[in-house]
Amino acid sequence: MAKKQKVASSVKDESLIEKRRKQMIQGAVKLFKEKGFHRTTTREIAKEAGFSIGTLYEYIRAKEDVLFLVCDGIYEEVQKQLSTFIVEEGTLEELSIAIRRYYELVHEMSDEFVLMYQESKALSKDALQYVLKKELEMVSLFERILNACVKSGELRIEEKEIPLAAHHIIVQGQMWAFRRWALAKQYSSDEYINIQVEQLLKGITRENA
Repeated sequence: MAKKQKVASSVKDESLIEKRRKQMIQGAVKLFKEKGFHRTTTREIAKEAGFSIGTLYEYIRAKEDVLFLVCDGIYEEVQKQLSTFIVEEGTLEELSIAIRRYYELVHEMSDEFVLMYQESKALSKDALQYVLKKELEMVSLFERILNACVKSGELRIEEKEIPLAAHHIIVQGQMWAFRRWALAKQYSSDEYINIQVEQLLKGITRENA
């Protein structure tokens, strides 16, 4: 597991740090989407978040820290939502629920996902390496579920195909964030999720309906 990276703060109250940083992230995502990361200033982020530039710098050191918090927030939410699934039984129902929940998160955090992949190159080398490791941890969550399904006999894929299948699940979910400008004209998010889950499972189950 990637060693947790921390953004320095002069404030010691953890609950206040979490509250303020959530406000920053919400403001930053809106601005980054409208103007891009490089054209957005920390003063604009502070204003959008509802506090002064001085207050902003009590919780971060630089604008790059806000981008890092956006990226880290995505992975933390995915980890929280998916790590609760019991995979010992290795049922297709567990796999289906996990995929659906992940795809729902992509829908709920579409702007954050797009920003993460578009702007992550602006992160420092260490921060970028951390983000990439977190990405692989997200994939490994599905690898564990797929492994359990293979062992239970629910899936027909070979062991060496499991990592590729896990990456496939991740990418198919993220497609909604990147292609929703076209897909949303034809499908609701629920329809997209239902079709994707059906196609994914039909392709890897023993019996194709």
